[in-house]
Amino acid sequence: MARLVIVLGVCFLSLCVAPPSLIAADSVQLSLSKGDRIAIIGNTLPERMQHDGWMETRLQSRFPDLELSVRSLAYSADALDEQLRVEGFGSQDEWLSRVKADVVFAFFGFNESFAGEKGLDDFKGRLSGLVKKLGESKYNGESAPKVVLFSPIACENLHDPNLPDGVASNARIAIYTEAMKDVAAESDVVFVDLYAPTLAAYESAQSPLTINGIHLKSEGNRVLAEAIDVALFGDAPESDAAALEKIRQAVLDKNFYWFHRYQTTDGFNVHGGRSNLNYNGVTNRVVMDREMEVLESMAALRDPKIWAAARGVDYEVDDTQTPELMTVETNLRGKNPDGSHEFLGGVEAISPMKTADGMQINLFASEEKFPELVNPVQMAFDTKGRLFVCAWETYPHWRPKDAMNDKLLILKDNNNDGQADECVTFADGLHNPTGFEFWGGGVIVAMAPDLLFLQDTDGDDKVDVRKRILHGLSSGDTHHTANSFVLDPGGALYFGEGVFHRTQIETPYGPVRNRDGCIWRFEPRTWKVDRFVSYGFANPHGHVYDDWGQGFIHDGTGADPYHDALFSGVIDYPKKHRRPPFLYNKRTRPCPATEILSSRHFPEANQGNLLVENVIGFQGILQYNLLDKGASFTGQEIEPIMQSDDRSFRPVDLEMAPDGSLYFTDWQNPIIGHMQHHIRDPNRDKTHGRVYRVTYPSRPLLQPAKIDGASIVELLELLKSPEYRTRYRAKIELSERPTSDVVAATEKWIAGLDTSADNYEHDRLEGLWVYQHHNVVNEELLKQVLRSPEPRARAAATRVLCYWRDRVGDPLGLLEVQATDDHPRVRLEAVRACSFFTTSRAAEVALASADKPTDEYLDFVLEETLNQLEQFQ
Repeated sequence: MARLVIVLGVCFLSLCVAPPSLIAADSVQLSLSKGDRIAIIGNTLPERMQHDGWMETRLQSRFPDLELSVRSLAYSADALDEQLRVEGFGSQDEWLSRVKADVVFAFFGFNESFAGEKGLDDFKGRLSGLVKKLGESKYNGESAPKVVLFSPIACENLHDPNLPDGVASNARIAIYTEAMKDVAAESDVVFVDLYAPTLAAYESAQSPLTINGIHLKSEGNRVLAEAIDVALFGDAPESDAAALEKIRQAVLDKNFYWFHRYQTTDGFNVHGGRSNLNYNGVTNRVVMDREMEVLESMAALRDPKIWAAARGVDYEVDDTQTPELMTVETNLRGKNPDGSHEFLGGVEAISPMKTADGMQINLFASEEKFPELVNPVQMAFDTKGRLFVCAWETYPHWRPKDAMNDKLLILKDNNNDGQADECVTFADGLHNPTGFEFWGGGVIVAMAPDLLFLQDTDGDDKVDVRKRILHGLSSGDTHHTANSFVLDPGGALYFGEGVFHRTQIETPYGPVRNRDGCIWRFEPRTWKVDRFVSYGFANPHGHVYDDWGQGFIHDGTGADPYHDALFSGVIDYPKKHRRPPFLYNKRTRPCPATEILSSRHFPEANQGNLLVENVIGFQGILQYNLLDKGASFTGQEIEPIMQSDDRSFRPVDLEMAPDGSLYFTDWQNPIIGHMQHHIRDPNRDKTHGRVYRVTYPSRPLLQPAKIDGASIVELLELLKSPEYRTRYRAKIELSERPTSDVVAATEKWIAGLDTSADNYEHDRLEGLWVYQHHNVVNEELLKQVLRSPEPRARAAATRVLCYWRDRVGDPLGLLEVQATDDHPRVRLEAVRACSFFTTSRAAEVALASADKPTDEYLDFVLEETLNQLEQFQ
């Protein structure tokens, strides 16, 4: 049994930042005993720290003989008053008991600071309550833990016009730091001021220490770890860099297993409502509890390796000491003698496919030639015209002791014959890569609970940079986790998540939270995150935009189709929008992905049609003709693009290719449901995956546009292309070019447009969207497009005005004109935009729309907006 630490008194540490050897400490402020178990609670700061390992490395290096164990219970965007978790996760107290905490490091104050001065008293009360509760608890079974309170770090001014300069945030953090100091004094616990030292560190650093002003890079965490070490334990002893790195690698190895235990994915199936579903007499909970035990054991078995590294000796971990993993029987036997299923070959599987008149399907790639191509969950073409595919081999849940090796692949068609010649692993070692999109010279990938930015910096088609950019994405059910990544025409990134999820994301602008279903909006350039649609989705999959920026969202489970403008106005958390009118009456379900057909390779009758994949019952690609209907749209089903009679055929993603053809992936799996089959059903296939290509042989393919390496002027000219995806990828390429160069060229390009051209209004709108992509407000251009003779352009500009509302003059005055526009869709966008304001005038502007003819769509959005604005009357 570990001995308890004796609290020696209260210390208030304000650290000056300098090289570690120059940091002065008054005395040793924290005493540790052999075998102490340290638990870390708090927000994104300590959550990120575990992925770099520096703080524990310094701790273990200083005390090589104490055999300390450290477990992080930190969680993105945690605050004292709100800690969202998936059902059955367990309370903070339960986890502190589980790890038998002798010492608790508590990091709070950042997310709470956004309440400002008016929130100080409440914060102090809650913090005092936490310290009191910790002091009354005996998590180790014997005595109360020692408590150390850590203040927030300062915000770094990155001198980036897209990010806050930190002045306002630092003013708030400073007073919350003082409040924490007061609580520590009153409660007789240790307090460490991290605000002052990080503020000084930013001034002396040779390069930025944060990625966005608030979240530390690895070097920032190293600097912070040294400061914490000296603050708590006095001047640091001399340390060898190589020895420290050996300790750190051992720490990271342990943290890997603990992190995947503590923040296990598929929580609703591991410990939530679906964990108790019974399959052949065996529940998910029984099997997954054992796997959680194995992960805890693997983490514990790595503590001795850390201690050995701290002493300078080698140690081999023996994972045979863990409990045995369990196996289950399938509840869906196949025709093979062993109960497995038969599969058609990639080419053979084309025979049971039926295509629309005039169309043809060929196999682009399969597992037969490329064994890495397994469970292809999402795909997209990059600006070089290469097909990237997420291969989710560990679906639906990584099993301990197996390789965690999901991949992002590049399938190359080197001779342009419509068949892949080469498969390159761009990134391996991924985990549940449920979605991705290209942006800023790299690719943004979902790996819940994180969003990663991956980048190849040397042109060898291998990832060189891996950076966590968002945290706290829930993975309560991996079927429902961040998916359907899409950029809107103005450069914001969207992704959806479904029921059972509890997401909380920490941003430079404050924490953002959601329960049970959401479409998220993320601006990679500004780091702004918003709940774009907060609605009671079951499982949203499929999100696309048309030529004029109107979005269409599907709730995948029921394949329910929606026009995004109807329910993407602001609604305060935790409220949800009501269900808006459907886009059309669907006849089948479920839907994993959608696309807009935009390609001169296909006949005019197909142009602008909404393509909807379906994976049960009807297994194929449905096609809907989108038609204007008042302020919104309706869809009329026409001949499907294709369908298959192969019961294992599961089309899960699709996209228009650079040559104008249509590509789609086939998951190729007899089992696709979470609820219907045990999470460890052995017939969940892990060896198959295909990509197919649809063409219209009687019409010529397109010459792929040169995008990668094109000049800015050439890229702007591509915005005149009839093909949506050509314009889409051109703007992705522009996103990595210097903003000043892009803006200067765009200004000239717009000025040189032919005002008599048929597409002038759309071309000018594309120019406006380029400004939005680069977060540069052009108020004059905005006003011009708001007055466009083309109502679809006016509606799109109204959406831009909504997101520029804090940076243009009299935005409500501009919206007042839009609210009484002759076209109902412009009025709809104006009424939606009014929900983003916090004044009574916004309600008056929204109500002005009632002076014009209305319909069910306008009535719905007006009621939602007025409900939101009622609090400001």
